[in-house]
Parts: sequence; C-alpha cells; structure tokens
Amino acid sequence: MAVPRRLLLSLALAVGIAGVVGLFVADPGSTSPDPVPFEDTVETGVVLENAPDDDEIDVPQAQVFYSQYEYVVGYNGIERFVDDSQAAGHEDRFGYPLSVHVSDYSETNLELSEEGHPIAADSIGWVDAEEAAFVVDSEARTPAGETVVPFSDQSDAEAFATAHDGTVLEWAQLLESEFSVDDADVVRDRVDDRHARADALVADAETLQDRPVEVVVGDDVETVADALEAAPAESTILLEGDHDVPDGIEVDRPLTIAGDGNATLQGDDNGTVLTLDADRAAVTDLEITGVGDVAEPGAGDVDSQSDDPLEMAYGQGDAGIEVNGSHAAVENVTIETPSNGVLLRDSPETVVRNVTVYGSDHWSDGYMGVLAMRSTDAVVTDSRFVDGRDGVYAHRSDGLVYRNNSLENNRIGVHLMYTSSTLIVDNRIDDAMSTGIDVMTDPEHNAIVGNEVRGGSQGILTAGSRSYVANNLVTDAEVGLTTAAGNSIYEHNVLAGNALGAQANQLLPTNRVRANDFVGNYEDAEARLGALRVWTDDGSGNFWHGATGETDGDVFERSYSPTHPVDERLHRVDGTETLAHAPATDALAAFEDSVSGMRSESIVDLAPLCEPANPELLERTAWEAPDRDCPAG
Repeated sequence: MAVPRRLLLSLALAVGIAGVVGLFVADPGSTSPDPVPFEDTVETGVVLENAPDDDEIDVPQAQVFYSQYEYVVGYNGIERFVDDSQAAGHEDRFGYPLSVHVSDYSETNLELSEEGHPIAADSIGWVDAEEAAFVVDSEARTPAGETVVPFSDQSDAEAFATAHDGTVLEWAQLLESEFSVDDADVVRDRVDDRHARADALVADAETLQDRPVEVVVGDDVETVADALEAAPAESTILLEGDHDVPDGIEVDRPLTIAGDGNATLQGDDNGTVLTLDADRAAVTDLEITGVGDVAEPGAGDVDSQSDDPLEMAYGQGDAGIEVNGSHAAVENVTIETPSNGVLLRDSPETVVRNVTVYGSDHWSDGYMGVLAMRSTDAVVTDSRFVDGRDGVYAHRSDGLVYRNNSLENNRIGVHLMYTSSTLIVDNRIDDAMSTGIDVMTDPEHNAIVGNEVRGGSQGILTAGSRSYVANNLVTDAEVGLTTAAGNSIYEHNVLAGNALGAQANQLLPTNRVRANDFVGNYEDAEARLGALRVWTDDGSGNFWHGATGETDGDVFERSYSPTHPVDERLHRVDGTETLAHAPATDALAAFEDSVSGMRSESIVDLAPLCEPANPELLERTAWEAPDRDCPAG
C-alpha cells in the first residue's frame, strides 16, 4: 500500500471544531477536500486478496476525511463505513467527517456476475456522498455479503434498482440503515459453535475406526501392498510389527489403515510414506519413519493447477502422511520427519487428532508439523509438534480449528496465510524461535482464545480485521502481542514479563482493548503510526503495573498512558510516581486526553483497573501484581 496522504492541520481547523452538530454538517465557509487516489488511503473493509478468483470485482468504495484523524480512510464497501460510523466511540476516535466521496457507477456499464459481484466495463469516478443515490437490498454482493451501489445520476440508480430488485436511498437515509456485518462481537459469540462443529467432526472421524477388519498383514497377506489390493472399501487393514514400504503406499478408496501394538511403516527416506487419496480414508495407531527430506518441490514437480507461488512452494514436498480427500482422519500416529508431518491438500473437514510429529532439530532443516493447503474446516486437536519449521501452517484453509495442542521449539507455532474464520484455542507454545502465533495477510473473523505462549521472540502477531483475541497468556517474549487486526476485540489477556507487552500497530484506532493485565514487562505498550488509541471500553480499562492515583476500588481516577514518558516508567523507576502527580503533568495529560489529535502515536487508558482482571491466569506466570489498596466500591 502506498504511504497514506496526511491531512493538513489547517484543513481540520478551518472547518470550525466548535458548534458542529450532526455527522456531516461542515462549516459553511470551509472547502471540501478533493478525493485522492484510493491507494493513498488507509484501507479497511472488504478484502479480496483472500479470494484469488475474485480479482475482477469492483467493490463500491468510500473515502472519508475526518476532523481528528490525520489520514484519509478508505472503506472497501460503503456498508462498512455506515456500520463503523454507528459504532460507539467512533466519533471520539476520528472526529466527524469533513467530507465523504463514494464510487460513481453512472456511465460505467455496470453489470453483475453470476455471484452478484459488481463489474464495471468503464472507469469508476468519485461523487460527493451527499449528491449520490444509493441502491440497497439488491442482488449486488461482494464475497463478504450484501453491498451498497452508489450512482451520481438518480435515474441510473433507479434503473439499477429496478433491474436487480433494490431500493434507492439518499445519503441521510443510508446513514440510518443497518447492515449485516459480522463484527468482533459475532466472532466471540461463535466460539462455542465452532467448538461444537469441531466436536461433531471428531465424533464422525471416530466412526472410521469401527470398520470391520477384513485383512491382517502377516496372516492373510504378506505385504501392505497386497492388503491394499485385497481389502474391500469401508473395511480396515490391520498391521502388526514393522513394515518396509520403500515405494510408499497409496489408499485410493475409503479404507482404514490401523496398527495393532507398536506397528510401524518405514519408508526409504525418499518421498511420502502414506498417501490417503480418497474421501473418508483413515489411518490410526501407527508410527511412521523414513520420510523423504524434500520440503519444497523442484521446478518440474509443482502443482500445475495452481498459479499461486506460495501454494506451489508450500503445498508440495514429502510428508509422513499426505491427505487428498475430504472427511479423512489421522489419529494416534507418531511421525519422525525431516520435512512435513501431515500434509492436507484440498482435504476439507479432515481431522488430525492425537498425533505427535518430531521435526528436524533446527527449523531451517525441516518443514511443517501439519500443512493445511486449501483444506477448509479441518480440525487439528490434542496433538504435539516438536522442532521443525512451523507447528501448523494453514493456507487458504478457512474455518480451521486448532485446539489443545502443544508446540515446542518451532520457528512459528501457528502460522496462518490467507485464512479466515479460524479458532486457535487452548494451545501451549514454548520457545518458538520467531513467533508463537502469526496471523498474516488480511483475514477476517479469527478467534485466538486461551493460548499460552512462553519464550521466543514474539508471542501473538495479529493481522486483518474483525477478530477476537482473548484469555491468552504471553510471558518471557520480546514482544507479547500486537493489535494489528483492526475492528477487533482484545480482552482478558495476560502479558507478563515481556520486553514489550503490546504493540499498537494498526493505523485505524478501531480496536476495543479492555480487561487485559500488563505485569512485569519492561515496557507495557508502544504505539506505531496512527492517532491516539483509547484502551478503555464502557468505562473500564486494563490493569497496568505502573498505574497510580485515587481509586473507587475498581478503577483509578487518573488516566494512564503507557506511551507517556513519565507513565511508562512508573513501574520500574523510583521517583516517577511523584512526577506523575505534579500539577503541570496532570494539566498537560488532561488537555491531551480531551483532544485526540494531541496524542498521535500514543495510547491512553482513561479508567485503569486497580486490581488484575485475570488473577488466575496471572498466577500461571512467575510475576506478581503490585500490592494495592483497592477498597470495594
């Protein structure tokens, strides 16, 4: 993205900050700024990079100049702007809009694809929102759902509405409309449903172990290959002892390969050992060794059906088990591998459970414990991943549930690319070389809940938007948590004993950060580019090791800013508490709190908590909160 264009301070002042009532009422003497190239805005809203087949969609856009935010904000999806503008605290963070420009689909020969996606044959211009007509409730959609289509010409809007079953609204009417946008609250509310769906898939996978045993290798046939020839579909092949499979084995129909006792499949250190090439194929109770060491394919070995270089590079290579079918199951298996442990390719709703993968001693020599490539709604649960590159790498595998796993000494514990709507929950990650949980690209609706990350360089790195990050513990890391996923909720996390507790690096101040405990960090938090972030929600903030002042028993009356040169030292430098209460310091802080533009690249908590919000989680660390007198309110 290009460097966003900054608003001139004089422009914000010219509008007349005082006396403005209503969302878009500007000073009559002000000049409305012209639209800018959309790539020069700070973008938010509908994301197309996660849907590679949707490059031709012309998503309706809005760009907004705010009175108290220094960047122009670009919304992909006008309904996203309307929804955001109705959120509590929106105007406190951004000020009011100085002007809004929206896409103009008049004279563009607009058509809808079979999916309802807008596609304009000619170039799309901009029109002042107050002069536009908007079509709602029509057949027009983006990959995220319903969308609003604007026109500069009223007759064009009416014609489009007639052709596509829509309704025409004016700007003022649109601002009062409600749209079905899944926000972070919805993601939080769906956590239990995601668990239930995963439980159902696990229960279904267990039934694959109940297939009747039709062939026993060593009794009925001599080799595993012979067993694959003889066994009928929907049956079990039983293995006892050690079995050499120098050419690997492929299961091409719904069979279960099961071990009895300490059964082992031994490859010849060249290629994948076991491939499940059928829906509802399963493997259970086996040890797999002798896996090939090819982690990335050669030029002639790539998947010709993919034009994504990451898919071609990461979705190939050797593995202990490769799965190419839906509703498959890999359970109670131990794999020693210099490359991948389990490779899921186009394997939706597959279950990997109670699996142990031992990778290469140094991550640069190995690959992934589980690699999920285009495998939606897969479940990885109750497993252990030691060494190797990434414990799990998910690529375009929306809906992945990764829970109750332990990871040790990986480069990255959990690594998501182009993957949304996941549930990453109740995992224990120790000493990741780079990052415990790393969410990359621009996904939506991820839930990262109840994980414990200890040691390593970075704890939890977020990205994208409308996600839920809660009840996690990060300790003894260089950076505990980043809040780069916008329009998200970060609550009830414990960040203790890190060099830096949290890093606010999302340009738009749209996150809700509350009820988190910051204890024993050298620095509690820092802010990168962007405006003031207010980390208080509904009158309650977070617990800070250095917060001080009078209290009603629940919160301190004095605000706390972990980025303020005095406040950020309160928990580690003697004498700063006296300076913090100096009249000049308090006066300046009060003034800065009242004008959001006065604290760019900063964080303030207007109601810091007197006691930790998560005492039981904090007890699992080596750090203790300071003793405070917090009388019951």
